[in-house]
Amino acid sequence: MSDQNNNQNQINIELSEEIAEGIYSNLAIISHSPQEFVVDFVRVMPGVPKAKVKSRIVLTPEHAKRLMKALAENVKKYESQFGMIEDKEVPNVPMNYGPVAQA
Repeated sequence: MSDQNNNQNQINIELSEEIAEGIYSNLAIISHSPQEFVVDFVRVMPGVPKAKVKSRIVLTPEHAKRLMKALAENVKKYESQFGMIEDKEVPNVPMNYGPVAQA
């Protein structure tokens, strides 16, 4: 009976080649409304005055909180294996930088 329940809880996730390559981002801009969190992943290049949003992820508040916990857990695991991640000073990005989220 438990094997049947385990099979029902499994999700078959597909990963296309294009998505598997990933997108490099060195800045994330997070905004929210009462209904959702919007995370814009941006690539900022030195000496280039314009940056592009490379990917946007929209999450429910509940999923955003689960993501935050999962990231914290994975950073802890990473640091236990590879050492502390240096928390360097964040570049000064204007608050009006990037797109404004709309509900």
